[in-house]
Amino acid sequence: MNMSENSVEQKVTDRTVPRGVVIQMMAERFQRLPELDRKIYNYGPIYLGGNGAFAGLIANSLYRRALNVTQGRLTSSLPMAVLPFLTTVAIYNVTVSNPLLSGDLKCPSCVLVRGALVGAVCAGVYPILLALPVNAGLATRYNTAPMPEKGNVLHFWMNITQPVLRKMGFVIVLQAVFGMYLSSRHFDTYLKMLKLSNADSEEIKD
Repeated sequence: MNMSENSVEQKVTDRTVPRGVVIQMMAERFQRLPELDRKIYNYGPIYLGGNGAFAGLIANSLYRRALNVTQGRLTSSLPMAVLPFLTTVAIYNVTVSNPLLSGDLKCPSCVLVRGALVGAVCAGVYPILLALPVNAGLATRYNTAPMPEKGNVLHFWMNITQPVLRKMGFVIVLQAVFGMYLSSRHFDTYLKMLKLSNADSEEIKD
């Protein structure tokens, strides 16, 4: 970030300016951005959430095979697609998109780390962990696989989960990379909004 962008950012996010004014000014600048930048900013989290839903369906399929579950396909697939999607979109917006638009997040490395974590955890690990109890319940209900005896429960489910995690490892890495890329694009959009702030800076001086 160059000196001119630093000076603009300081004027925009200075503590003497009410937070509501900063948010309003950032929203106005956002509307002045090219349409492509606005679309990427608005719909990017949806694509990341879609990846999370896809990961949930893959994890669900792997657990169903491991536990020999053939019943309740729709019952298990629906939450595995919907919940990771909604969770990923919501958490990305709360931790990356909204803080950038409100001027609360200005550290580029923090933005990248947050994006990567949301991608890896919410769109990668969470769907895998969610698929386990869903399919364990179906396996117990329909007796498709021998359930562990008391004292061996943890060991049993670890043995079931480890192959799934190995197969899903590439998906988790891919989600982290996509989350990092998306957050970098969003930070670039944030910098473009700062460059559009000359007129607003003059209003603050007045």
